[in-house]
Amino acid sequence: MTPTSTFVPSTSTHDFLILRYGPLLSLSQLAELLHRSADGLRLSLRGDGELARKFGPARKKIGRRVYFRTVVVAPLLDEA
Repeated sequence: MTPTSTFVPSTSTHDFLILRYGPLLSLSQLAELLHRSADGLRLSLRGDGELARKFGPARKKIGRRVYFRTVVVAPLLDEA
């Protein structure tokens, strides 16, 4: 039996984000990438808007902190 592997897309955006930020982005790092303030992004993600629907699946809560999976964020940035 072969071990199962997870699919990790290899795009230049993905590679750049992994090298610069690692596998998880903080809210402030994501805000920097989107050219928004951290507080403005936090409010946008709490609602039911387009940003909340797009970046919701990338969200990962560790303790009280919120992070975003780089592997999910990279394709969303490529779409824009």
